[in-house]
Amino acid sequence: MREDHGVDGDAQRLSQLCWMLFLKIFDEKEEERELMNTSYKSPIPDELRWRSWAANEEGITGDTLLSFINNDLFPTLSTLDTTLDAGKIVKAVFEDSYNYMKNGTQLRMVVNKLNEMSFNRKDDRDQFGMIYEELLRSLQSAGNAGEFYTPRAITQFLVDMVNPKLGEKVLDPACGTGGFLTSVIEHVRKNDVHTAEDEAKIKENIQGTELKSLPHMLCVTNMILHGINAPTNVTHGDSLARPIKDIGPSDKVDCIVANPPFGGSVKAGILANFPKTFQTKETADLFLVLFFRLLKANGRAGIVLPDGSLTGDGIKARIREKWLTEFNLHTIIRLPNSVFAPYATVATNLLFFKAGVPTKEVWYYEHKLPEGQKAYNKTRPINIKEFDPIKKWWDNRTEGDVAWKVSIDEIVERGWDLDIKNPTKQEKEIAYSTEELIEMLEYSFKESQKILDSLKSEL
Repeated sequence: MREDHGVDGDAQRLSQLCWMLFLKIFDEKEEERELMNTSYKSPIPDELRWRSWAANEEGITGDTLLSFINNDLFPTLSTLDTTLDAGKIVKAVFEDSYNYMKNGTQLRMVVNKLNEMSFNRKDDRDQFGMIYEELLRSLQSAGNAGEFYTPRAITQFLVDMVNPKLGEKVLDPACGTGGFLTSVIEHVRKNDVHTAEDEAKIKENIQGTELKSLPHMLCVTNMILHGINAPTNVTHGDSLARPIKDIGPSDKVDCIVANPPFGGSVKAGILANFPKTFQTKETADLFLVLFFRLLKANGRAGIVLPDGSLTGDGIKARIREKWLTEFNLHTIIRLPNSVFAPYATVATNLLFFKAGVPTKEVWYYEHKLPEGQKAYNKTRPINIKEFDPIKKWWDNRTEGDVAWKVSIDEIVERGWDLDIKNPTKQEKEIAYSTEELIEMLEYSFKESQKILDSLKSEL
């Protein structure tokens, strides 16, 4: 793909790879269905199925292949008229996908390479699952595409602690490439799935929405790789676009696991969907208000939020007041700044809360970098094993060097401010007497004056 001048950057290469992978995986899943049901009818016209034009390595190539893809495949699949769930998935993928490649011969070489794998072979499927996860992780440094990927250790830890059960409705309203959703699938399968009926409940109860087309396509492919053949509950749209007063009992869910976009600004008209007292242009805060509305009584949530959502007055304080008076915000895990680097280097937190019970106290836990490591990076990302001490502490909480609790009375006195630093760390930092501080300040002034005098003489 790098030798094709039409594809520019990792994000486009991954997008190009994904629509081809989607068609191949979809075709192999259809082979399984045809074996089990001889009357099965594909929603894709025969001549456009992967087996018809791609599976034969001696098939069409060059300009003929390019013309077929641009003039037949995409126009037909992006406007597919079907009532079948599988057909709706195909249409949703292709109406937001593009063929970036300009060289039909290079395109044939990519197709032939994909044909060396079979997703009906468990070893190939498992191996590719790991490769796909690595491809998604590479997006973290691919410009704006980095916002779509949450480190695997974060998604797994959040899901483990929220602990969704089979039959519970689980939602990620900003699902990106599907990291939280696939973690939920793996968690529920590991703990609760024993029959085909159990497996069917997973598809029914896991829901996601993604605004942007590339991550939506990546998420759909990710779900299919995880055994959800027609992931119709993963929709392409804006979760903030619906007035929250229209969210009724049938829309409510048992669990929310999410890393809502933060630092962004919402489109015109979105604010009108929220009560005036909570209207803010910070997307993370609006998603938080949405979560309040979507959770069932006794529903639980595990989410990622930046420090900016924990502090501030006005609307931000009113949102936090509602949060703490109507929900039990029982745990805040404070993360190092570099967890989401290089996409974002702001301080972030993992927050866990339950609906229907007001907060009495909030437990904080400061997650520290591994010994000898100064920051997380692409080659040394955060690892799930680092959360083992927190998991041990979770059910038997005690205060210490990295854990502390704050009463609701203190939080109210602070104006509902939740940005509370580690008190033991503060004590270590404030280790100077008044005389020592004055001496340090005087020294600083003297050194500054020397620099100014030197600059003046040079000028």
